[in-house]
Amino acid sequence: MAEAITERRGIPAASFVQDVQSYLTQSDLDVNSALAFLQERLQQYRVVEMKLLAQQRDLQAKIPDIEKCLDIVATLQAKKDSSEALIADFEVAEGIYSRAKIEDAESVCLWLGANVMLQYSCEEATALLQTNLENAKASLEVLVADLQFLRDQVTTTQVTTARVYNWDVHQRRLRQATTPKES
Repeated sequence: MAEAITERRGIPAASFVQDVQSYLTQSDLDVNSALAFLQERLQQYRVVEMKLLAQQRDLQAKIPDIEKCLDIVATLQAKKDSSEALIADFEVAEGIYSRAKIEDAESVCLWLGANVMLQYSCEEATALLQTNLENAKASLEVLVADLQFLRDQVTTTQVTTARVYNWDVHQRRLRQATTPKES
């Protein structure tokens, strides 16, 4: 008997097939249709896995960038209270750097994406970056859990495919054994 089918964030759960004959009867499928369905489901899982892995890579690259921005804003805030200027090298374009002397930083400009940059006070920037960091880490945790769930579904579907295939081979052998041989 197959387990009840559930899902996780739109990813359908694969049911473990205990009894292949009952599974085929309940699903109203023949062996070839069941195998085709299972292969299609595996392909769908692979597509979802590729999307999730791309999202995971993006988040894993984004988190260090946010942390670096937080460090920079913290450094600016620390230097704001002292009388000494901060000397910084910053990237103007890819591979092109310039040196800047920052004496009194009351605000910072942050890229928000889509070619949008906004100016924030250092406190506001810290709060925004901290929120973005927490959200990115939470999203990464959810993605990792989704990927684990997905891998479990792939494994279950592969086992089910093997069980259906092996059941079919066994049934064919039984039919050949019971069919009278012609001389």
